[in-house]
Amino acid sequence: MFEPVLLKNINMPDSYKLTSYMSSGGYQALKKALEMTPDSLIQMVKDSGLRGRGGAGFSTGLKWSFIPKDPTLQKYLCCNADEGEPGTFKDRAIIEYDPHQLIEGMVIASYAIGADTSYIYIRGEFSLGADRLEDAIKEAYQKNYLGKNILGTKFSHDIYVHRGAGAYICGEETALLESIEGRRALPRIKPPFPAHVGLFGKPTVINNVETLACIPHIVNRGAAWFASIGPAKSPGPKLFGISGSVNKPGLYELPMGTPLREIIFTHAGGIRPGKKLKAVIPGGVSAPMLTEKDLDTPMDFDSLAAKGTMLGSGAVVVIDDSMCIVKAALITHEFFHHESCGKCTPCREGLDWIVKVMRRIEHGQGKEGDMELLKKLCVDIFGRTFCPLGDGAVMALRGAFNNFTEEFEYHIKNKRCMVNGNR
Repeated sequence: MFEPVLLKNINMPDSYKLTSYMSSGGYQALKKALEMTPDSLIQMVKDSGLRGRGGAGFSTGLKWSFIPKDPTLQKYLCCNADEGEPGTFKDRAIIEYDPHQLIEGMVIASYAIGADTSYIYIRGEFSLGADRLEDAIKEAYQKNYLGKNILGTKFSHDIYVHRGAGAYICGEETALLESIEGRRALPRIKPPFPAHVGLFGKPTVINNVETLACIPHIVNRGAAWFASIGPAKSPGPKLFGISGSVNKPGLYELPMGTPLREIIFTHAGGIRPGKKLKAVIPGGVSAPMLTEKDLDTPMDFDSLAAKGTMLGSGAVVVIDDSMCIVKAALITHEFFHHESCGKCTPCREGLDWIVKVMRRIEHGQGKEGDMELLKKLCVDIFGRTFCPLGDGAVMALRGAFNNFTEEFEYHIKNKRCMVNGNR
């Protein structure tokens, strides 16, 4: 049976306090890390195979290695805690119930890249999480896990909590940097990448909460231990947030690569009574949906990519047979349209047109040629935007098209829904 790693403390009394964290071995990894060289730490994380848990799945150790070695350069670490993808609630659990796990990971990561300052950019609505982070940071300063000459070494580090403004685009790494700098959160053109020109124009690493929470465990138990969990190319423990039409929605920690079927039917208790599984969104609403034939797909970066979708944030949304896919796609795209920052024309105008066409199809006013029009709009948006928001919207719509073409065609031809009759 898999032993929880990232969630092992969250059911402890006062799990968010330093005393609880230390009682389970907290901050031992920091002591060990400070006895290592930064380069050996980076190599350890590379060897572990840890890939970013925010969605992109990029090698964490490799990302750290891109930071210039010049000790005279100011460098920053930013923790992306702007968990805004619908259906995603994994980072929030770490922040609210085990914040010291994140803080310890951040101090170790900062030591590895040579950063004396880091920021946690947290979603503005997460007031409890922000409060607990600030309290935990105070506790860490009192024990000299933060501040000057940490644990008697030459390494000093400060962490600041930055509360976001509540926009989905703030989860995009360069928009996040703009927001911390006090400007409107608009994505930057890349290159240059943040590793060279990041926060305040300085080299910056941006890592997700779950990614950083893995770091103390890798240091404590070794790269080989971490790499032994799950598939060789996507190892480690993974948090899956399960929502939708299941009997036991919630947050589950399982080995990366656990089959989708096992997650839904064993851990989440299967589909609600009287319903049948119709579709699954495997990694947040940007991820193209899968159907029942795909349930044996391992939940890891490469296996899902081979199926034309993505692991994303690990937010699994289960859709049953009473749900109209056209309506589901409309709701999804109304979200993307609302959250588009408007900086680039393909995203701003393209999503506006997609929503207009989708609304008339959903409301029985679809026209012949609407399917072709939607597909053309997808071509006009995909790969032509500053950030992945537009691409994510297109991928979600194409997933609905590819798996449920007949529902769109039925709406257009019969002016009503094939799932819910006249509605």
